[in-house]
Amino acid sequence: MDLQSFKESLSQNQPPQNVSVYLKALWYDAKGDWHKAHELIQDVTDTTASWIHAYLHRKEGDLANAGYWYSKAAKKTPSISLQEEWEQMVIAL
Repeated sequence: MDLQSFKESLSQNQPPQNVSVYLKALWYDAKGDWHKAHELIQDVTDTTASWIHAYLHRKEGDLANAGYWYSKAAKKTPSISLQEEWEQMVIAL
């Protein structure tokens, strides 16, 4: 699934079938359900989940917590917009 298809899926009531937990979290975030996105990703312990977790806390405005998760993801806190980071994550996944 490419970025455009993923964005188009946001018009639906449920995330696309057979997508990863990472993309589900990003889907719910884009739909405005930060809590559901966080719930899906918070207990996944790999670096990809840490990146998404960092992004979610950055979006929330909790920059100290975001910084912790970016370090767990082996990434620097980005200087790009949240929308640009979201798109980078969707493309990467």
